[in-house]
Amino acid sequence: MGIVSPNQVVESMIQAGELKAKLPVKDLLIRGSLGGALLGFGTTLAFTAEVQTGLGIVGALLFPAAFVIIILLGLELVTGSFALIPVAVLAKKASAAQMLKNWFWVIIGHIIGAVFYAILYIAAVTQLGQVTNHAVAAKILAAAEAKTLGYKSLGSEGLLVVFVKAMLCNWMVTLGVVMAMTTKSVIGKIAAMWLPIVIFFAQGFEHAVVNMFVIPAGIMLGADINIADWWLWNQFPVLIGNLVSGALFTGFALYFTHGKKETKMVLELPKTRAVGQRTQQ
Repeated sequence: MGIVSPNQVVESMIQAGELKAKLPVKDLLIRGSLGGALLGFGTTLAFTAEVQTGLGIVGALLFPAAFVIIILLGLELVTGSFALIPVAVLAKKASAAQMLKNWFWVIIGHIIGAVFYAILYIAAVTQLGQVTNHAVAAKILAAAEAKTLGYKSLGSEGLLVVFVKAMLCNWMVTLGVVMAMTTKSVIGKIAAMWLPIVIFFAQGFEHAVVNMFVIPAGIMLGADINIADWWLWNQFPVLIGNLVSGALFTGFALYFTHGKKETKMVLELPKTRAVGQRTQQ
């Protein structure tokens, strides 16, 4: 499958982060919207499989299909950019302002795409409100309430719990993005990406973009959630937790153990050769 060295992977991370940071707003919105909608597709696929089989692990095994499509088509996923763009900034290939611009507009795009898919999906499965007992719709509603009111019931400890679950989630999601860079084979990329995404989804960790679909969809289905519940008890802490783990545990960690080392070797190589030449003379 043509395995790529870790040093080359870090270089690819920097290049990808630079490219994303410099995309125009139009592309950020379009690619972000498609990314949000596709993760909605992946979530309803996973929930459908779980309802049909009674096994959550089956849904987890299928959910990465949407993630794979996003990465292979070069679409935007802010949770992946939480690892890639900070590394590009650290390598001085992008600015902090460009990084924040990417995150802001991609998040707006995610919300647009995820909510749009939620409207279409609910219209389809409820037959425009005529069906009130659809099993997957009921699961979405329950998941939305668990992701907001469940944490709210714990008070300040709920914020800590959701933050930690968000960190654990995006540690794996960003590894999924990076693993796609470890091989040049399409099949190899798919297999490499699939593993970390299954790990996160199977354990019910919190992913900001998935929640941009689940919670609005739950509200549309009648969940007892308001906008403040959505953002205070889930979306804000999940975005921050996703950012912290993506930047620290994947982006910076790999950069400082592989990227920096490679840079030092390149800088020291000419000096070493020069010493060798003087010795020979």
